[in-house]
Amino acid sequence: MFAMCRLCWVKDALLATMRGVREVVVIVFLAICSMANAIKSCPRATVVRDEVSYCLSWRMSVEANNMAGWRTVPMQCLPYIQGYMIGGQYDRDMAFIADQILSYVKGIVLSDDGMDAWILDVDDTCISNLFYYKGKRFGCDPYDPKGFKAWALKGGCPAISAVLGLFDKLIESGFKVILLTGRDEETLGQVTIDNLHNQGFIGYERLILRRAEHKGQGAIQYKSGIRKQLVEEGYRIWGNVGDQWSDLQGDYKGNRTFKLPNPMYFVP
Repeated sequence: MFAMCRLCWVKDALLATMRGVREVVVIVFLAICSMANAIKSCPRATVVRDEVSYCLSWRMSVEANNMAGWRTVPMQCLPYIQGYMIGGQYDRDMAFIADQILSYVKGIVLSDDGMDAWILDVDDTCISNLFYYKGKRFGCDPYDPKGFKAWALKGGCPAISAVLGLFDKLIESGFKVILLTGRDEETLGQVTIDNLHNQGFIGYERLILRRAEHKGQGAIQYKSGIRKQLVEEGYRIWGNVGDQWSDLQGDYKGNRTFKLPNPMYFVP
């Protein structure tokens, strides 16, 4: 009799367990269905992924010079460009390129005539305008020449650390470093000299700025003309570094060119 009761108890326990398992399976199934329906009814996640994918492709196209002549960053790419510029990836990219340049430098045998030269652009190559462009929504706003001039006159552009380190190595190696900028000599000459000095750019061969005779020239024509003069003076341009393609195109551009990232603006 006792054995039969025990058997009945075991049977009831098994049935209760099976009912519990069945209920859990039903709950899990309903939860999965609910999540699937939520995803289908909430396309925002897909939209965000699509926007990030588009903006990544847009930036890569800009850096590869496949979008010449663009004027502003697409508004939907503001969060992406902001994240790129201040989230650490921009700094890592700059440091990576600087390392590649130094690898190339190590293989160069300098002559003893003091005419082995490197050319560096200034804005967003040596010193950064990121603080200014932060107020311009990282390039979503159109270029404002008066606003930029007012910013540059403050002389507060910080050094780009990776390029400052590269600059120091080039000087130590014996290269004549020439800084070539599109800034106007009459209005921004002295403040640019002071800004560069204050940020540690000391010991360069010369700083070349736009003069009256360069008025009306595009960046490619202007910088090509300056490089031509340097070559005619006897300089050998081993390398040319800039954040704009117009820094690196044209004649006498050097033995090698190195493009630094800048998705915030385009200089024709």
